[in-house]
Amino acid sequence: MAQPMKAPDSSYTYADYLTWSDDKRYELIDGEPYDMTPAPSTAHQVVFRELFLQLGAWFEKRPCQLFSAPFDFRLARPGETEDQIRDVVQPDIAVICAPDGIDEKGGRKAPDFVIEILSPSTASKDHIIKRRLYERHGVKEYWLVHPDDRVVTVYRLSPEGTYGKADIFAGEDLLLDVSSFPGLTIDFSTVFPPRPNNVRESPGHYVAASPDHS
Repeated sequence: MAQPMKAPDSSYTYADYLTWSDDKRYELIDGEPYDMTPAPSTAHQVVFRELFLQLGAWFEKRPCQLFSAPFDFRLARPGETEDQIRDVVQPDIAVICAPDGIDEKGGRKAPDFVIEILSPSTASKDHIIKRRLYERHGVKEYWLVHPDDRVVTVYRLSPEGTYGKADIFAGEDLLLDVSSFPGLTIDFSTVFPPRPNNVRESPGHYVAASPDHS
């Protein structure tokens, strides 16, 4: 299905979103649809799997709930009815603790903790557009994980309701605490996939050609 069409001065809502085909996945941010295809890379899936396993083990007997895409979070702004919602997102990984934050359609409140796993096609959206979105809706902690560079960017919501400057961590043996959940630490030594072995061949021995005396 092609990207939905709209009038130049209009924006989409959750009511529109529900009418779209399931052939493609979209997120809706500020009323603008964002195509979520193509499928994630192998590195993305490896990182996702290991993060989800660690988080799943920690939250198994705790009241908060852990979700992964595709799972809609409908983020209403003050005064918006459900049909008027302009922000519908599917975080790679999200944790929500509000007892009334989930219904049969998905998440109806902002998550407490979000992880987005970066890829070349989503990096700009995740770093800029989604950061503003999650800040506006009060997501307490937002991590961006870069599989190739082995970098984790962490935003934490201040008492004033802003993210401020990010903390950036790099390396393959990171142990990072999730500030929103004391006691939860992510071990990135098992998260990042092994780097490929690049074998460099030695240059062959050069033999000068014999002069031709014919």
